[in-house]
Amino acid sequence: MINLTDSAVNAIKSAMSSSTRPSGGLRVMIEAGGCSGFKYKMGLAEEQKPDDTVIECDGLKVFVDSKSCDHLVGTTIDFVVALEGSGFTFHNPNATANCSCGKSFC
Repeated sequence: MINLTDSAVNAIKSAMSSSTRPSGGLRVMIEAGGCSGFKYKMGLAEEQKPDDTVIECDGLKVFVDSKSCDHLVGTTIDFVVALEGSGFTFHNPNATANCSCGKSFC
């Protein structure tokens, strides 16, 4: 369903190890909003919720709620270090358009 590059896995594991709160994995979701209609949201989560799909990538658990699943099928999340700044990027084959910030789509 969702793929994480090695760079993304390393960045997430680093964030988990430096977090003061316990985390069982990464939560990835889609919310209405952003420049193009939907926006990506992600953060560390303590545990899965009852309606979550759980994906394991290199020992890392990714929690996706049922409302976001259809929008995220086939998405690859990467962590990029560039001169303009570092951050996560989303390569979503379901998006018909993306905004220039790379954080929202329709």
